[in-house]
Amino acid sequence: MSDLILPGLIDVHTHLRVPGGEHKEDFATGTAAALAGGFTLILGMPNTTPPLSTPDALAAARHTAAQTIRCDVGLFAGASPSQLPALAACAPQAAALKIYLNDTYGSLRVDDVPTLRACFRDWPRHKLIAMHAEKQSVAVGIGLAAAYQRPVHFCHISRREEIELIADAKMAGLPVTCEVTPHHLFLDAADFARLGPLADMRPVLGAPEDVAALWQHLGDTIDCIATDHAPHTLAEKWSPQPPPGVAGLETALPLLLTAVQQGRLALSRLIELMHTNPRRIFALPAQPDTWVEVDAEAQWTIQNEGMQSKCGWTPFAGMTVSGRIRRVTLRGQLVYDEGVVLAPPGSGKLIPTVNR
Repeated sequence: MSDLILPGLIDVHTHLRVPGGEHKEDFATGTAAALAGGFTLILGMPNTTPPLSTPDALAAARHTAAQTIRCDVGLFAGASPSQLPALAACAPQAAALKIYLNDTYGSLRVDDVPTLRACFRDWPRHKLIAMHAEKQSVAVGIGLAAAYQRPVHFCHISRREEIELIADAKMAGLPVTCEVTPHHLFLDAADFARLGPLADMRPVLGAPEDVAALWQHLGDTIDCIATDHAPHTLAEKWSPQPPPGVAGLETALPLLLTAVQQGRLALSRLIELMHTNPRRIFALPAQPDTWVEVDAEAQWTIQNEGMQSKCGWTPFAGMTVSGRIRRVTLRGQLVYDEGVVLAPPGSGKLIPTVNR
């Protein structure tokens, strides 16, 4: 066995489905999947039912999380045109603000300028704004970052035109950062023929030239690897109107370690993308005495069976990867050991800490 010690990984983009989607994931199962994937701190998205766009909704979700999370968790507040007066009051309970400029479910789609102005004016400057922006919407986000001189983080960038525009913005000194997902790095539109609705996600899978552009910019322009863990049941995915999204917490690190083994990515860069940069960009707290032990030489085949995520499937099933997570230690406590999650529900910490 060749042991590799990594810091606890950070995923700044997950969908934990609480409230309203607990049949496909909840805080206990989602954080179990996180630990199984080497993640010790994750951020949950606000497009739930109801959305996390008011202080009361955030407080209720945090109350449930406090009793059930197994690793550390922060929650995004969601910008909603109908809840703008409550926006600033959400900030003490939120890790960051999420603005959806493109497709989403529920009431969090923002497509009017007054709402965007209010978000950039009223959201506290010490807390980050993250955007779901695709194609020309990326230009809108860059323009707002320039106009208000405040950082903007772009979620799940998937197209060549988008990453090149962000690279130009960075060269101009604008305060923008971005993330990419493993499924946009390791799958493309041709995989629809093999996977059908299991390959349906947002943004949709790109062309091979889009994937090549993401890999080309992985060494400089891209700041984070984020899973966009978005579980749905198989019954939902095979329904006449399948919802977009795939699970990703348990497969991200093995996929990226395989890229390291193949010489496509430096190990030091992987650590920057999956720990150092996420913590810096989102101003997340340190986790002392926390690490992940990996058998770097282990080769194994990803399978649906044995997944910790409640959905129980992955689009990467059948893929052979290098690097198996053996143990995870969080604040000196062994929380995952050889396939078994040891952390009890409620043992994780909420980010940020709110004093009442």
